[in-house]
Parts: sequence; structure tokens; C-alpha cells
Amino acid sequence: MSEPLIVTRRFAIPEAELAERFSRSSGPGGQGVNTADSRVELTFDVAGSPCVPEDLRDRLLSRLAGRLVDGRLTVAVSDERRQLANRRLARQRLAQLLREAAAPPARARRPTKPTRGSVERRLAGKRHRAQLKRGRGRRDPDD
Repeated sequence: MSEPLIVTRRFAIPEAELAERFSRSSGPGGQGVNTADSRVELTFDVAGSPCVPEDLRDRLLSRLAGRLVDGRLTVAVSDERRQLANRRLARQRLAQLLREAAAPPARARRPTKPTRGSVERRLAGKRHRAQLKRGRGRRDPDD
């Protein structure tokens, strides 16, 4: 796994900037869970990395603010029994998180008025409903 982690076309993280830590997993693995360090914690320094484009850095920091600790993003994976599979999953999840945070903001919706037909349909529905409810009332015996 010495190739860079591709996040977007213009944003790739070199292998040297990713820090991995391994520990005992609580997930699947049977008796091997007690002896194998298959859990992976992958950490990337978003705030201090020179590979993050400057125009994306502020967006990433603001969108990932709840997940960052001292400007670092950490992903922990213990889904699989094998460490290598967990390493791959951790890289995929890190790239996905960064990709979603780096996406440009959605265009603002241009406010529009409801059409005359939709207003008329809504009011007709309200009139119909009111008439139904009026019909449920007690009948006057004099009628």
C-alpha cells in the first residue's frame, strides 16, 4: 500500500502523510481476536498537510469540525478479521469522508411562488375537508 490515496482529481494524499495504528479488535475473528491486532486507526492531518489545496482546506476544516481532534481526522475500522482488509476499508472511508467534505456547496434555491393551479387545488381540498367535517356534526331533530 505505497500508492497515494486519491481523494479527488486534484487532491491526493501521499502515503507518508497517513499514520496507521493497530490494536486488538472487538469485531469478528473468533479466538484470533484476542491475539491479532486487526483493528486499524488511520489518521490524516487536515490542518497541517501540504497536499491539501489551500482553497479546500477551510471547507474541509469547517465541514469536518465535529470529527477533527487538533486538526487531525481519524477513521477506525474493525469490520473484518484480517488487518489488510481493515486497512483497505479505512482508506476507502477516509477518502469518502474527505471527498464529501470537499464537494462544492449546493447552489442556493431560487425562491418561486406557487402556481395558481396549485393554490386553487389546495384551497379546494381544504373546502372539501371542511365540508366532510361539517357533515359529521350532530343532526338537528327539527330539520
